[in-house]
Amino acid sequence: MNANEERTLAHTPDPATAAFLAHRNLLFTVAYEMLGSAADAEDVLQETWLRWSGVDLAVVRDQRAYLVRVTTREALIRLRTLSRRKESYVGPWLPEPLLTTPDVAADVELAESVSLAMLLVLETLAPTERAVFVLREVFDLPYGEIADAVGKTSAAVRQIAHRARAHVAARRPRGSVSSAESRAAIAAFHRAVETGDPRGLLDLLAPDVVFLGDGGGRARAALAPVVGVDAVADLLRGSLPRIGATMTVTSAQVNGHPAVVLYRGDGIDTVFALRVDHGLITGVYAVRNPEKLARAVHETVLRR
Repeated sequence: MNANEERTLAHTPDPATAAFLAHRNLLFTVAYEMLGSAADAEDVLQETWLRWSGVDLAVVRDQRAYLVRVTTREALIRLRTLSRRKESYVGPWLPEPLLTTPDVAADVELAESVSLAMLLVLETLAPTERAVFVLREVFDLPYGEIADAVGKTSAAVRQIAHRARAHVAARRPRGSVSSAESRAAIAAFHRAVETGDPRGLLDLLAPDVVFLGDGGGRARAALAPVVGVDAVADLLRGSLPRIGATMTVTSAQVNGHPAVVLYRGDGIDTVFALRVDHGLITGVYAVRNPEKLARAVHETVLRR
């Protein structure tokens, strides 16, 4: 649903429209966390609206729960389609980066759940596990509501949630990171991009740092993960551009965390996000696929 459609709906003061718009940011966040793609999340919301607009509101006891249930089911359908699409994707697949509002960073749990690092962890879950984890751990929905959304019993959902939590705990960022450490890492990376020289970054790169570049076959990017401080430093040394008249670099809040955005002319060339563990950069994520950068030109509102 685009901005014009929202404005049209907003001028139609019927109860179904009002309820949908009241929960829209929440529904988008649910879909995005399940899919890692804003474009696909928007398609899910369109399908949710089409189903919601035909519902008899008199029989809906809890509108929020009903809308979340429909969104989850539509996202599960889309997730399976997206999984097949990724099989033929050129190079590493990274989530679509979002320029986020300051309140997302202020909500620590929400910011962690939508970080590129966490979304990559969620990619390792099976579709139903991902849905259960997101609805329980991020949105704190009761097991009964989750069971209705994923078509399982409450007992089965509890088992799935336990399994998903263990899976995510083994793969999520390994230690808490202070805001000062995060700022130091992003500042060093910003300088490296600005100067084209990664030497000032070397002390902050973990020995097992991983670089993932997502060009999707539409922009130049490493076609496989690059692992290790020396290999990543060499890659950065050879690929970071010299900032000149046609290129600029800035810092921004992306998915609730500081990131570096490289502009070429009037358009975004690359969004760089970092994973930081115990003060060291363990992951560098460079999104260059132009299809994934359109949403990063304006802020996206996320809600729990």
